[in-house]
Amino acid sequence: MVPTKKILDSIPLVLKTINIPRLGEKSSGKVRDYFLLDGKRVLVTTDRLSAFDRVLGCFPYKGQVLNQLSEFWFEKTKDIIFNHMISVPDPNVMIVKNCKTIPIEMVVRGFITGVTDTSIWGFYQAGERVIYGIKFPDGLKKNQKLPDPLITPTTKAEQGHDERLTEKEILKRKIVTPKIWNQMKTSSLALFKRGQKICDKGGIILVDTKYEFGLDEKNKLILIDEIHTPDSSRFWLKGTHKNFDKEFLRIWFAQRGYKGEGQPPKMPTEFMAQVSARYIKIYEKITGKKFQAFNYPIDKRIKNNLKYIYAK
Repeated sequence: MVPTKKILDSIPLVLKTINIPRLGEKSSGKVRDYFLLDGKRVLVTTDRLSAFDRVLGCFPYKGQVLNQLSEFWFEKTKDIIFNHMISVPDPNVMIVKNCKTIPIEMVVRGFITGVTDTSIWGFYQAGERVIYGIKFPDGLKKNQKLPDPLITPTTKAEQGHDERLTEKEILKRKIVTPKIWNQMKTSSLALFKRGQKICDKGGIILVDTKYEFGLDEKNKLILIDEIHTPDSSRFWLKGTHKNFDKEFLRIWFAQRGYKGEGQPPKMPTEFMAQVSARYIKIYEKITGKKFQAFNYPIDKRIKNNLKYIYAK
C-alpha cells in the first residue's frame, strides 16, 4: 500500500485536467480529458471523481487506478468481446479506437443494494416491484444476492440523470438492432461472470457494474470506456459489505444530507486519503500486483510519454 503521508502530500498536486495543445482540441467528460487524432482517441484519466452526477473532488492516484485496472480487465476479457484499447503509453493514458458510442449503459446487478434514491434498492424500498421491466418478489432485503445477475439498462445522459430503460423500450425506439442488443446482453453477462470469478480470487465480491459499448468503422460491436473499476462497479470485501469503490464516497455525502443538490460539504483531507487508499487497495486485490505510486505532479510525465505522438 501507498503510505498515507504520501497520499496526503499529493492532494494539492492532483491531476484536475491537462492541456496538450499539440494534440489539438480537448474535450472533457466527468473524469477523462480526451483528444481526437488520426481516427484514434487519446484518453487521459484525471483524478476527478464524480457522484450524484457532479464532480465532487480530485483524489491522488485515482486516475491511475482507473486506467491501469481497465487495461488489466481489457486484457482479461478480450476473448469474450473485442475492446477499444490500442495501447497504454502512460499510467494515466490509453490510446483507443474512436468508435460510435451506443447511448445505453448496461448495468449488471448481482445483488439488490444501493444508497441513492435511484438505486435498485431505492426503487424497491419505495414500493416498486416492477423495475426496468423486471418483476421482483416481496420480502427482499437490502444487500441480498439475486438468484441470477440481472441487466438493468439506462440511457447514457450527457447532462442530468440517466433514465431507466426496458428491453421493450430499447427495441421500440430502435436505439440498436435486435441483433446488436442480443450481443450486448450476452457479452455483458459473460463479462460479469468473468469479473466475479477473478474478483473472487482476490477476496472481493463484484456486486454490480456497468458496461458501455460502441460500433467500430465496420459496425462491429466492441467494449469501450472502462471496465470493472471502482468508478463503474461496486465491490465488497468477501464476507462483509465493506465497500472498496465509489459507494464509500456516496455514503459519506449521503450521511451529511447531500445527494447532488446545492453546495456539497467540504471533505476533510483525511477522508480524501481514505478514498484514495481504497481505490489503490482494490487495484492490488484484483490484479495481485503492488501499486506503483508515481510522484506528483504528473502532467510533465504524461506529456513526455506522449511525445512519440507529436512526432508523427
